[in-house]
Amino acid sequence: MAGFTITSTNHTSFTVSSLDRAIGLFRDALGFELLNRSPRDPKFIEQVVGVEGADIEVAYLQAPGHRLELIEYLGPADRGTVDSRPCDAGFAHIAFDVDDIHEAITAVRAAGSEPMGEPITVNAGPNKGGLVVYTRDPDGITVEFIQRPKA
Repeated sequence: MAGFTITSTNHTSFTVSSLDRAIGLFRDALGFELLNRSPRDPKFIEQVVGVEGADIEVAYLQAPGHRLELIEYLGPADRGTVDSRPCDAGFAHIAFDVDDIHEAITAVRAAGSEPMGEPITVNAGPNKGGLVVYTRDPDGITVEFIQRPKA
């Protein structure tokens, strides 16, 4: 057993190509509160992330019960993009419970995200009987929406 205790989750982070566009999705379309947006000291960031020439601007948004960090890298010049599928190792997504999955899709579509399929009824597990859909933004950030079954 570890000699330490995890006391809480601090945040989930996504690297984005445009902080303005990503904030538009999470703040404007999903209603999260923008807590902070600011650059970071490049020398410090190089040490933290292990990338020479790292230069970033960071935004923190508060989701219901969870904090989200969005990072736009301004450097290094040779940064790239990730094109992964849900079946690829290292793929990640974030899931939110919603009261109306169709309205959630409408909201994220207006911000540039698209569903990866139609909402479908969950046939097993803790969300059985509810609806689920994955949506994906232009950076490949996948947001899952789950509408729990009516009680």
